[in-house]
Amino acid sequence: MARKVRRFSGGVYDLGLHVVWCPKYRRPVLGGQVGVRLRELIEQKAAERGWEIIALEVMPDHVHLFVKHDPKSSSSYVANQFKGITSRVLRAEFPHLKSRMPTLWSSSYFVASVGAVSAATVEKYINTQWERPWKREKGDAS
Repeated sequence: MARKVRRFSGGVYDLGLHVVWCPKYRRPVLGGQVGVRLRELIEQKAAERGWEIIALEVMPDHVHLFVKHDPKSSSSYVANQFKGITSRVLRAEFPHLKSRMPTLWSSSYFVASVGAVSAATVEKYINTQWERPWKREKGDAS
């Protein structure tokens, strides 16, 4: 995948998150029409916020989402935006989700930042700054 950076008045960014969340009690309730509607709602919310979905898998008992987002949105905000709207709409449209569970989603989720380079690459880049031929001697303040 080619790297695509976005611009805003203060700079450029390329931020991605891998988000995973599960129904309460990890019940397998996301199959069939519920899963189809869940996917639609996630895509709708992403479009509304200007976020880009890179990958989305709705499994019977959990959701995997890889989404690119803006720098003003924290990882918890992104996860909770998807969980909040989908819970409200799905429970209204599918009454069996209300009768079997007190809430649709577990209160927890997993989120990890996803970048174009690995942590090891960034660490090596930072640690070898003074080895670049165009850099001044380490500690040279002039």
